[in-house]
Amino acid sequence: MKFSEILAKLGCAAECNSLSSQTALDPEIIGVAQVHNATTGTLSYIEGDKFATYVSETSASALILPQNEVLQKQATERRIVWIVARDPRLLFAQAIALFYQPFHPAPQIHPSAVIDPSAEIGKDVYIGPHVVIQAGVKIGNEVCLHPNVVIYPEVQISDHTILHANCTIHERTQIGSDCVIHSGAVIGAEGFGFVPTPQGWFKMEQSGYTVLEDQVEVGCNTTIDRPAVGETRIGYNTKIDNLVHIAHGCQVGKSCAMAAQVGLAGGVTLGNQVILAGQVGVANQGKIGDGAIATAKSGIHNKVEAGAIVSGNPAVSNKLYLKASAIYKRLPEMYKALKKHAQS
Repeated sequence: MKFSEILAKLGCAAECNSLSSQTALDPEIIGVAQVHNATTGTLSYIEGDKFATYVSETSASALILPQNEVLQKQATERRIVWIVARDPRLLFAQAIALFYQPFHPAPQIHPSAVIDPSAEIGKDVYIGPHVVIQAGVKIGNEVCLHPNVVIYPEVQISDHTILHANCTIHERTQIGSDCVIHSGAVIGAEGFGFVPTPQGWFKMEQSGYTVLEDQVEVGCNTTIDRPAVGETRIGYNTKIDNLVHIAHGCQVGKSCAMAAQVGLAGGVTLGNQVILAGQVGVANQGKIGDGAIATAKSGIHNKVEAGAIVSGNPAVSNKLYLKASAIYKRLPEMYKALKKHAQS
């Protein structure tokens, strides 16, 4: 489609981002690409100064640029049509949707699916091959259950939610609207609860609930456990990557993000808009305040204040961690100097 057509289809999004563009050029755009490997006919974007050099190198026919007059001038000189956005990455994400839509099968119930007669199934639902839906389950409208999904008794799944192949949803789980559960995820399995006795471990039954609020996304092979009592709750619009473990009784706020291999022990509380980078671990009953960020491989053992940025294990202020890291690199030379001083 023509570049002008893309702008028109972005519609309100373009207006909201205070966009402007060259009007003399209107190339045919056949797809989207990363700026460093874009080809003729593709649309790409520059997010900030880190990638600014690519404006003079890219083969893209169109660019989404930040509010930077130098970059705009460079693009003009190279006859690359451009458009300015306050958030180039967001606008690029919206543009991708013009060229790609995820696979979504037409509503139907495959004859190999096993559905208990007591289950309530909404309108326009897709239920794929070998799906198992047990007693008392409630499925909302336009839900999509891909092949081999297994849903235990009394589960509730609200409208427009998608469960990809091989998900398992255990009893006492409630999943909101517009959620996405990716392949291999296990939601609501029993938490790790055992009481030590002289005779060995006594199993504490996990009778609680697991609740995913609306617009939660859960990555492949992630596990979210139900507690002995009460509930494990994942807040509205929270996004969880692959291979994350959320233990029994955790309370995760709204619009949080967790990268791969994050682990939350039992009873952890996250505020709203918390970001946990890859392999962050949070110890039992840990508390993290609103808007806090933990960088990769941080180990959090107690409490993180709202808005803090922490790093390291045990986690400390990111600024302190960077200072300590700089010293750590110098330890061999410091040791030699100290040893030499001691011998003199």
